[in-house]
Amino acid sequence: MIVTTVMVNVKPEHIEEFVAATVENHEASIREPGNLRFDVLQSDDDPGRFLLYEAYAVPDAAAAHKQTAHYAKWRDTVADWMAEPRTGIKYTAIRPS
Repeated sequence: MIVTTVMVNVKPEHIEEFVAATVENHEASIREPGNLRFDVLQSDDDPGRFLLYEAYAVPDAAAAHKQTAHYAKWRDTVADWMAEPRTGIKYTAIRPS
């Protein structure tokens, strides 16, 4: 299982738009072959901070996500709404296996 966490800091005036665009991306992503989870989390302490938790069964499925039309639409739509560049960290799951 391949997991990526993506930290996003959104400008306050774009939070609602970001949530709407990200939920749309989530809905399409969870239907991708090999997708195990695609969670969208918002900080309780700072509403502009988000964490995306993406889990795919195999590396090829995770890579294929980046080639989808819905990912490209999300990426291009939200780019100017970010207060700073998003950061992603890739992990290989040890458990569950």
